Amino acid sequence: MDLKLKGLKAILAGASKGIGRYTAEALAAEGVDIAFCARDQGSIDATSAALSAHGGKVLGASVDLSDPAAYRAWVDEAAAALGGCDIFISFASAGGPPASEDSWKNAFEIDLMGTWRGINAAVPYLEKSEAASIIVVGTNVSIEPAFGPQPYAAMKAAITHHAGALAQRLAPQGIRVNTVSPGPIFIDEGSWDKIKQGRPEMYDATVAKVPAGRLGKPEEVAAAIVFLCSPVVGFISGTNLVIDGAMTKRIQF
Repeated sequence: MDLKLKGLKAILAGASKGIGRYTAEALAAEGVDIAFCARDQGSIDATSAALSAHGGKVLGASVDLSDPAAYRAWVDEAAAALGGCDIFISFASAGGPPASEDSWKNAFEIDLMGTWRGINAAVPYLEKSEAASIIVVGTNVSIEPAFGPQPYAAMKAAITHHAGALAQRLAPQGIRVNTVSPGPIFIDEGSWDKIKQGRPEMYDATVAKVPAGRLGKPEEVAAAIVFLCSPVVGFISGTNLVIDGAMTKRIQF
């Protein structure tokens, strides 16, 4: 299937590792020009080299997403360098540490405000696109708690709700907004890899809860994100796509 993505412009925040990196590679393979940011210059350089191999334009930058002025400036610079923006996705997350005042503040600043800031900065450019798409990255534990009270899940629930409301607000402007909510995804050197090594009982217990009998793969999530970005599915907006091997028991009415 031709997803009609070739030549589109994507701005990805926090996309040098994990699902963000896999999504960037999948979009680049479809012929999308990409601007992305992260914090670590080494990972930025490595990701830039990998994406450039697909032949499109690639711009990597080090940006602190908790700095509102710097974040907005980067989105402006990225859109100018790419010649517009058709796709905006923020992968930045403070992760899921135990609840504390600091972890709540950090999750609010990165997961919630980081997502809001990026979308707010990108909308003026998306309004000019004929294939505008925003993807919000949530989590399955924001709709069905699995690991107890935690700021990560609460902030992801907030941005999932915001994305649904935003989809209705922006639809008349030709901008689609969808959420992708992964379950536990195994990434080499990622959080579940570390849990498997350090807390094998928790890892095994989590796998046992997944009817599919395994954790997800980052490329599976990336493929779903790329599909939702495609103008081929231009009537899909306001949805929350849960990708968790049937782990979530809630019926998706």
